[in-house]
Amino acid sequence: MSSGAWIGVAVAAVAAAYALGSRRLSSTPLSSAIVFVGSGVVLGPAVLDLIDLGDDPAQITGLLEFTLTLVLFTDAMAIRRRDLSTGGFLPGRLLGVGLLLSIGLGWLLAWPLLPGLTVWELALVGAVLAPTDAALGKTAISDVRVPALVRHGLNVESGLNDGMVLPFFVLFMAAIPGTHYAEEGATGVFWRALLLSTALGLLVGGLGGRLLQWCRARGWVEGEWRQAYPVAVAVLSYQLAVVTDGSGFIAAWAAGFAFGFALRRHRAGVEKEPDRTADLAENLGVLLASLSLLVFGAVLLGPALEHLSWRIVLYAVLSLTVVRMVPVAVSLVGSGLRPPTVAYLGWFGPRGLASVVLGLLVVEEQVHGMELVGRVVAVTVGLSVLLHGVSAVALVGRYGRWYAGAAATEPDLREGVPAPTGRGRREPGSPDEPGR
Repeated sequence: MSSGAWIGVAVAAVAAAYALGSRRLSSTPLSSAIVFVGSGVVLGPAVLDLIDLGDDPAQITGLLEFTLTLVLFTDAMAIRRRDLSTGGFLPGRLLGVGLLLSIGLGWLLAWPLLPGLTVWELALVGAVLAPTDAALGKTAISDVRVPALVRHGLNVESGLNDGMVLPFFVLFMAAIPGTHYAEEGATGVFWRALLLSTALGLLVGGLGGRLLQWCRARGWVEGEWRQAYPVAVAVLSYQLAVVTDGSGFIAAWAAGFAFGFALRRHRAGVEKEPDRTADLAENLGVLLASLSLLVFGAVLLGPALEHLSWRIVLYAVLSLTVVRMVPVAVSLVGSGLRPPTVAYLGWFGPRGLASVVLGLLVVEEQVHGMELVGRVVAVTVGLSVLLHGVSAVALVGRYGRWYAGAAATEPDLREGVPAPTGRGRREPGSPDEPGR
């Protein structure tokens, strides 16, 4: 049997095994991310050597890029204006102030700890590790003991910050000599990757959403194909940006935003049943994200663990604590939220899929210093998977008990402000897990 067949057997076995015990494991410190990343390390060059980036890098990169495209599209598709207003003041602060400060502080702290990197490579480290991943903090945002305002805030933040960090990633890459972004020049990157890709995404997503609603109103669309349609629109927007030398990820994110807006706005004549258009894309994204974490463990984290240094480990620890928690605390000054809430929000900023894919794209450039950047990203994400997964159940219970006691004695507690209602970005685990 070929090595490729054994890879398929191993990956399928891991996915099937976790699926069978997923509900039981959801209430334990053994998160899905820990299972898949750990399995990837075992299957990779560090142990069994079944999966290696050198075997077929195009397939591995393609899987990760397709996964991030779907996640960006579906996250942006669920954005509503009221998510950033009224009770949604929290994501507005986390994104408008916290995200920018995280990029800047990550850049600043990388300076003394990662010698040998240029100023723009240091900035790239800060940008790649800035976005958070709700899937890795599933328990933190799905447990009903946590106030809705906090769950909603973390959920919306993670759904938006990966798309918002992309322009910084593209600009920093363009400033590093030798990358393919730099070959186009700053002006070309600005026009193609930022403006043109955004315009293409908005056009494809907006037109795609209107066409779907128009056809649904006339009874032309079957349920199965209605759910397949967003996947096609996401891929179309990505590929159009790629063929025009732009950023496929920026285009997919913009397309998802325009697509969701069009679905909500043009509902005349469409059946009033719950809109399940995005279900296939979201469920497929969840599965592919888990498989991507397995690949990450094999091709990035495993090799990085063989070249650990105290500088890399220290930066990873600071990235998950100081670089995340200080900006969050600053962004929430004057919000009225209590210290336990600020600490909870600051800790549950796990790094995940966006950092993994962007880190792999950095490594692929094969420019001096990029290998070190990739190792830092790999170790930080790996440490996040472990620490956030292990701590989630215990900290959610502790914070939930604090909130219950505080809310009982203080009816006007700021944390009790209701979050915006509506479909929003689906919280991982919420449909079948009403609370533990």
